[in-house]
Amino acid sequence: MAVKFRLSRFGSKKKPFYRIVVADERSPRDGRFIDKVGSYDPLKDPAEIKLDREKIKSWHQKGARPTKTVENLFKKEGVFKELTQ
Repeated sequence: MAVKFRLSRFGSKKKPFYRIVVADERSPRDGRFIDKVGSYDPLKDPAEIKLDREKIKSWHQKGARPTKTVENLFKKEGVFKELTQ
């Protein structure tokens, strides 16, 4: 089972916000997930990113890998540098 950090879309039409979740890569985008590790709100100025760094480190050690978009969010917040050390 391949596990990934990815975005799950919530909110109404034209007003999205996203949860950063750990999910099996075979499950649908907004479907089942294993754990919630953060949130991302692109509509705020500047975009609001909240992350649970301890959960992210734990899941990364267990083999979870981020998608490209989540990887960019992690880099923006400085979490990616901590994971690659």
